[in-house]
Amino acid sequence: MASLNVSLCFFLATFALCQASRRAAKALLPGGAYAHFAREAMRMLVELGPWAGGFGPDLLLTLVFLLLLVHGATLDGASANPTVSLQRFLLAEASLPRTLLELAAQALGVHAAGALTRLYWAWGLSDLHVLQSLMDPHCSSALRTAVPHGALLEGSCAFLLHLVLLRLQGSRAVHRVLAVALLLTAAACTAGPLTSAFLNPALAASVTFRCSGHSLLEYVQVYWLGPVTGMLLAVLLYHGRLPRLFQRNLLYSQKSKYRVPRGRPVPGPGGSQTPEEGSRGRGPGSGGQPLSSSH
Repeated sequence: MASLNVSLCFFLATFALCQASRRAAKALLPGGAYAHFAREAMRMLVELGPWAGGFGPDLLLTLVFLLLLVHGATLDGASANPTVSLQRFLLAEASLPRTLLELAAQALGVHAAGALTRLYWAWGLSDLHVLQSLMDPHCSSALRTAVPHGALLEGSCAFLLHLVLLRLQGSRAVHRVLAVALLLTAAACTAGPLTSAFLNPALAASVTFRCSGHSLLEYVQVYWLGPVTGMLLAVLLYHGRLPRLFQRNLLYSQKSKYRVPRGRPVPGPGGSQTPEEGSRGRGPGSGGQPLSSSH
């Protein structure tokens, strides 16, 4: 219980720090710098929390769900996920400079989160944190299955996540936050024992890429190529194309929204006549009047 209280205090303190930093950055930085950089970096500080606690699966899933709800309600538009930033770019919702700035902020934020977590462990506020601090240089891999299977799991979960994000665009924030939190918690429950279900290349790189057990190339295949492929397939399935790259629909036949009406008879003074039929009964130069008889 002591370890749980210490970790909960860590989560709350980190959340308060990020909120204060976000407000300060929003007040002091230009709008563009805050929107594309600061909020992504602040979000990544909190994103690492659930994977740094060291608890059992039931308690960890509960914490993950609650933290995802809190994050979703306060993220202020930040994604903290490179695949979401790339999805916005492919949908032509973000420019290339903005996307690169977001990716840089996510990388900076996740490194700051890792450093903050290790500093907290080093204080030794609980036996669990002392053990984690001692084991940190010799961490074990989060990938506990074959590389192709792991890539398939991460890609499939990312595919479902991005489909939900695409489907809920424009919906009420409360519905979107709840749906994403439930989906990510279910992914952590099903794929977590095999890959930890990061669904986030930046988060996976910080937590497990330095751990022994697999090569860097194997980690890249599972935690980078898997989620990116899942995102690409989700966008392609939902839109039928990648809007940034293709104007033409690649999967679905496009039908016109408007039906061209067929030619119908034009009603005239003497009944229903087509323009051609009406002109036949008129003499040249008559102007539509009958010819007068000669006397």
